[in-house]
Amino acid sequence: MIELPVIPATQTQRKPDWLRVKLPVGKEYRHVRGLVDEHKLHTICESGNCPNMGECWGAGTATFMILGNICTRSCSFCAVSTGRPKAVELDEPARVANSVKLMQVKHCVITSVDRDDLKDGGSIIWAETINAIRQESPTTTLETLIPDFKGQWENLDRVLAVRPEVVSHNIETVRRLTREVRIQAKYDRSLECLRRISEAGLRTKSGIMLGFGETEEDVIETMQDLFNVGVDILTIGQYLQPTKAHHPVVEWVTPAQFDKYKEIGLKMGFKYVESGPLVRSSYHAEKHLFDMQ
Repeated sequence: MIELPVIPATQTQRKPDWLRVKLPVGKEYRHVRGLVDEHKLHTICESGNCPNMGECWGAGTATFMILGNICTRSCSFCAVSTGRPKAVELDEPARVANSVKLMQVKHCVITSVDRDDLKDGGSIIWAETINAIRQESPTTTLETLIPDFKGQWENLDRVLAVRPEVVSHNIETVRRLTREVRIQAKYDRSLECLRRISEAGLRTKSGIMLGFGETEEDVIETMQDLFNVGVDILTIGQYLQPTKAHHPVVEWVTPAQFDKYKEIGLKMGFKYVESGPLVRSSYHAEKHLFDMQ
């Protein structure tokens, strides 16, 4: 198999042209933008500087992060602060549900920091948030991008019991680089988490970032591992270094290589593959639900 070329990040002082992002435009985007500003709503789309915010908001999709903004883990790729999280805010499910209703979100993606400090891993707030959104916005569909709950599967089961339309858990990188990139995570634990989601009969999704120094063989191995545990939807995108203190970008993967991974993934049997430099976990999330029905 011929591996397409990559551009070592050290050979260029700026990002390649294919990583340039168009400014958000469109009637739907402006409508959501106005609601967010008027009601001072918070989305991870904004705080995470997502390059696809305009496109997603225009499609009626938005992503919210629950359980605070301080994580108990210290993954080398992630911009979220690490430390001792604040106490759980019991009114958070109602506040998020109100934001979803005000923004008139059609497809809502919920994610969270890891809360290894909590006995339930935050799963009670997860379930309550899903139920609150359904009560306030019964036509809104839901995707949950969940942690691995440290392998305490009763906490995972609490989220699965409320049956979100899509359940996602990102494996983030290949097996060989997991200890380097996801310090407190375990590759096989993530696979087990995904297997349990799939066996619960829920649409199962995972994502990989490229640019950490993985080989094509590494990526294909991980894709096969994900397919083998029942993942339906796969996202593959370029890692972008948040600060100089984070894991460096080892290489800029070309659009042609991303296209190749998409072709490989579809031939492998995934129902949906989003693969491109600017792809993020929630990119085209609404299509992953409706286009597969």
